[in-house]
Amino acid sequence: MSIIQTIEQEKIVPIIRSSDKTQLQQVIESLYAGGARVLEVTMNTPGALAAIEWAKATHSDLHIGAGTVLDAESARTAILSGAEFLLAPTLDAKTIETGSRYGVPVIPGVLTPTEILQATEAGAEMVKIFPIRAFGASYLKDVHGPLPHVRAMAVGGVSLDNMQEYLQHGWHAVGLGSQVVDPKAMERGDMKQLTRNMEQARAVLREGGGTR
Repeated sequence: MSIIQTIEQEKIVPIIRSSDKTQLQQVIESLYAGGARVLEVTMNTPGALAAIEWAKATHSDLHIGAGTVLDAESARTAILSGAEFLLAPTLDAKTIETGSRYGVPVIPGVLTPTEILQATEAGAEMVKIFPIRAFGASYLKDVHGPLPHVRAMAVGGVSLDNMQEYLQHGWHAVGLGSQVVDPKAMERGDMKQLTRNMEQARAVLREGGGTR
């Protein structure tokens, strides 16, 4: 199974963004304990690359990607650290090209149909439509009219309360940030809360007929 297929199967991609690199291993362990098998660690998190290397060495069934990858140089660095997929908030053809060279999929951030088409033509197997907050869950249905082949992840405005609405509208996956990777819980060192948040997200997915 390809990593894109795995993301589609898991549906939920928790987004780890932190200012404290000493917590990263605990955060990853806590989300893993809650059932996460696909994770994103943003590149603007201190210690992100070391955390990716550690996670890959520790959990063979954990698929970990690098987020906020803005250029080809960052993409290569993340790949060499073990990232299995890359996510970006923007569209950069050279980043996608670098991922393709190493056999690592890049999921670029796009918003308009023009950007979506440019991303897929550049080789992206899935796009991250970001921020989706202003458009809502039905946006992908409109995009699929002229571009039915597009695989899309919704990010930036997805919560536990509306996650099922997105998935029921045909989104292939969702990225969940602070509702799962709660910065306040991390600040007080409450890693059990992250585990509970991940368990809740998976429960919401199951209740809606998801696969996890």
